Amino acid sequence: MITREEALEYLQQSGMDQALIRHSLAAEAILRALAQQLGEDVEVWGVTGLLHDLDYPQTHEAPERHGLISAEQLAGKLPEEALQAIRAHNEMNGCQPASRFDYALRCGETVTGLIMAAALVRPTGMEGMQASSLKKKMKDKAFAASVSRANIKECAELGLELGDFLTLSIIAMTPLAGELGLNRTPAA
Repeated sequence: MITREEALEYLQQSGMDQALIRHSLAAEAILRALAQQLGEDVEVWGVTGLLHDLDYPQTHEAPERHGLISAEQLAGKLPEEALQAIRAHNEMNGCQPASRFDYALRCGETVTGLIMAAALVRPTGMEGMQASSLKKKMKDKAFAASVSRANIKECAELGLELGDFLTLSIIAMTPLAGELGLNRTPAA
């Protein structure tokens, strides 16, 4: 299996813009936290979270191929269960989620968009963010409209209540706030 350092090199060479790299780093953090919570392989889940959108620069205009090309590119470098999770994170390619790993990647990578959007409109960014405020944001269909609420709610497939999943995700992303461009300093 490839190392995290090799995975980061793949991202840099893929042609991803900085926003997508930040999304990948956030997804990695959440997948690592989920793996730890669920007793899964933290490295495999983390590297999978980091690389799940590897093919996006190639497939952004062909969403039906997104995830499939990444899995082909990473064949032999990640376990088959990781390749399947990468395929299944995008419902537009026809691959359906079936395993706990598949659902973890789908809800874990999706929630990053909600959390990042919320942090950007909060005066304190990630600091002090609560699951209850994210639940309210989820009810507002206009807020982060492209974020699939249904995918986030797939945390239930992992045996996690929505509030617990959101809390885990906030905690996982908070140490990366500076790297993700989500730090804010409160007004004096």
